[in-house]
Amino acid sequence: MTEMRQKPRNHTFDLLCGLCIIRMIVLHVTEACGFANEGWWVEVMEWTYYFMSFFFFKAGYFNKTISGNSRQYCIDKAKRLLVPYVVWGLIGNLVVFSFALFILDPKSAVVKALSWDHVYKTSSFYGNGPLWFLFSFFWAYICMHFISKVRGLRWLVLGFPLISWWLYTMDNPLWLSLNNVFFGIFLFFLGRVWRWVMERLKRRNTIVVSLLMLGVFVWLNATWPCRYTMSSNAWSGEWWVILISTVTSLCSLSGLLLSLHTPRIPLVNYIGEHSMVFFVAHYPILVLYKLIRTANVRSLRGHWDDYTILLLVLFGVCLLLVPYVERVPWLSGRWKKKSEK
Repeated sequence: MTEMRQKPRNHTFDLLCGLCIIRMIVLHVTEACGFANEGWWVEVMEWTYYFMSFFFFKAGYFNKTISGNSRQYCIDKAKRLLVPYVVWGLIGNLVVFSFALFILDPKSAVVKALSWDHVYKTSSFYGNGPLWFLFSFFWAYICMHFISKVRGLRWLVLGFPLISWWLYTMDNPLWLSLNNVFFGIFLFFLGRVWRWVMERLKRRNTIVVSLLMLGVFVWLNATWPCRYTMSSNAWSGEWWVILISTVTSLCSLSGLLLSLHTPRIPLVNYIGEHSMVFFVAHYPILVLYKLIRTANVRSLRGHWDDYTILLLVLFGVCLLLVPYVERVPWLSGRWKKKSEK
């Protein structure tokens, strides 16, 4: 029997995914060390705020499985997203409460910041805050599945960014950080539409259209600086500028790099290929380092030595963890499909 040829991995999206993860880890280290309000970092954020949106866009670009049996679909997404969400959330909690209960002074800022309403108001965990993404991603997938089952309902998705913005103006009333799900659903369908458009434009026309959109993004962002923070669904700037800038940036960068046949850049692409491990594991390590420093009465704020050490430790440890985490489905979300069993 002839073996089926596997389709070559798409280096463009691995590259973009790797860049997004690198930027995310650098962001968290920058915030931990108190450099988030520095002019140079504010500029970085203003030109890369759409990076977290890329994961929803990428999911839509590649997704072919939002239809089918609803029960099986929901169970599969829960295993791949909610199980790692809960497990890594408990790991983050373990790190924080081990220090809060047994090591830190009860009057310290870390202990005072702990609050029970965190459980039902946010979808992040103490010690692993970035996990909000897995929870929102899960609910976006579930909503997209049921939207796809109703003919004509997909057109309503065009208005979802406005719902997201309206929720922001209402002080984001939805619990468990679900205010961002509407924008996430829009970005998912944007990815699907952009793939459909690219297949019809062909390579040369895609490059031209992508360059035009890139120009629009640069002009808009230079004229009306803005930022969208997906974790808190915070719209900073004109909503229409954020929307157009996000759409043009995601489509132009993916369209250009796909059309130019991006080569594999070893380390960056490797991080993109194993992004889940870096995403779920980096923050508990960062918190552990921070709490050790706190217990020794030393703040990270303003210390470039800690900044450098943290970056090296986070990327180094995560690289070492990749093969071990990916072997365990409830840590990595890599459950085998029925066809693979």
